[in-house]
Amino acid sequence: MLRYTLMRLGIFAGCLVVVWGAVYSGIFPRGFGDSNFLWVLLLAMVLSAPISFVVLRKERDRASVRIVGKVDRMKANLEANRSQEDAAEDGSRAQSQPS
Repeated sequence: MLRYTLMRLGIFAGCLVVVWGAVYSGIFPRGFGDSNFLWVLLLAMVLSAPISFVVLRKERDRASVRIVGKVDRMKANLEANRSQEDAAEDGSRAQSQPS
């Protein structure tokens, strides 16, 4: 997941540089007054989102498979712990009851 996040930040940084250059060269309009930096950030986010959605599809799928595997292992471990606790509790009840 860290790799995916870093790749996504890299795409955003690249878009930020491209948008910054396009705004200051006059290709994109400048923001009003002091809002120019916010305008550049907004444009970079809008451009980087669909790019990262398409470009990082395989990496996102790999991360998803890893996460699902970890969740499945955790569920199996929890279920195993529950069954052990139930068996131990049943055993202690059987020993404590008089015959």
